[in-house]
Amino acid sequence: MSDQKTTPPPNAHQKVEKNVGLLIGLIAIAVSFGGLAEIVPLMYQAEAIEPLPGVEPYPALELAGRDVYVREGCYNCHSQMVRTLRFESERYGHYSLAGESVYDRPFQWGSKRTGPDLARVGGRYSDDWHRVHLVDPRAVVPESNMPSFPWLAETPVDAEAVTRNMRNLRRLGDPYTDEQIEGAAEAVTGKTELDAVVAYLQGLGRHAPTAAAVTAAAVEGQAEPVENAR
Repeated sequence: MSDQKTTPPPNAHQKVEKNVGLLIGLIAIAVSFGGLAEIVPLMYQAEAIEPLPGVEPYPALELAGRDVYVREGCYNCHSQMVRTLRFESERYGHYSLAGESVYDRPFQWGSKRTGPDLARVGGRYSDDWHRVHLVDPRAVVPESNMPSFPWLAETPVDAEAVTRNMRNLRRLGDPYTDEQIEGAAEAVTGKTELDAVVAYLQGLGRHAPTAAAVTAAAVEGQAEPVENAR
């Protein structure tokens, strides 16, 4: 009788582990199904696809400012997403809701905060403060490590680009009217990119929920009261 042990044939799991191509394919399928299970339901939820009361597509100057904001990579250091954590809502205001970002293409939620979150920055500082801060951040915040953007004050807004952008956004579903599109060039004429970015920042959080609104909705049975609403 031989003492030699026979090696059992590999099972299905071992075959998958040893076949890199098959393993990658199965992982991709699993991730795809998981993503679809999370994303598809959101496409049919009103709170994710309907704007909050008062939320409308960006006016011409704010839209131009948003484009500059994206171009300069401001989202790399500033998020626009207040999470549902008490210490965040106490600092920034009511947590962010999907209905605030319906017209954001692409959204600016971000994933890093080298600087503070900007979702509720509108109205917290004057226009002049923002102008100085963008041109020379350390003039108003000595410890700031934010880069300076002095060229914004010297660069005029591209009126043709704003008009073209509004037309394209309307094709994607943003309800811009013919009057708004035709008046876009006039609205930004004589404005600099600095003016545009300040206008954009001052509009952030303008329609954010307030404690009174959340409480009223809860009374009507539309939502639960939120303790940390501002």
